Amino acid sequence: MKKIKEIIIVEGKSDTLAIKRSVEADTIETNGSEISIDTLNRIKRAHDIRGIIVFTDPDFPGKRIRQIISEFVPGCKHAYLAKQDAIAKGDKGVGVEHASKEAIIEALSHVREEMLESEESELIAWEDLIAAGLTGGPDSKRRREIIGAELRLGYMNAKQLYKRLNMFRVTQEEFQKALQALYRNEED
Repeated sequence: MKKIKEIIIVEGKSDTLAIKRSVEADTIETNGSEISIDTLNRIKRAHDIRGIIVFTDPDFPGKRIRQIISEFVPGCKHAYLAKQDAIAKGDKGVGVEHASKEAIIEALSHVREEMLESEESELIAWEDLIAAGLTGGPDSKRRREIIGAELRLGYMNAKQLYKRLNMFRVTQEEFQKALQALYRNEED
């Protein structure tokens, strides 16, 4: 079983169980999107000592938790689970706890680290998104879903995509490879 050095931040006990059946790792549970200051302080301490990987559900509350943690602890690492990999049997919910061992391992093998403000510079321009048809078009949402999956960034709207591409320092080369995968997908 693969051992993860960083402490994985999850939403609840069921997520911790799913992580522990997939990899050897320690977790901190946020207990939902109303994260207490005590929990945020534990996350900050974990980040300073071992590093953290934020691994929340691919839904609105999961995004909110990521944002709260990122604002409190800049420079986090993030793992994203594709929504289709996190849907419960019978379509009754979405979350890390419903993902297969393989999907969890895959997500944790493509961790992305946020850049700090001192490293800020634009690698992917807004114009690149427009030229690639990732915003403003009738098919933009589906195209962003494919790009998000290819780059392991999760699903997001155009503004969030632009922000994540630059926050996680996605290079032009990585972006172009993801676009090639998108074009192949559209040919099929």
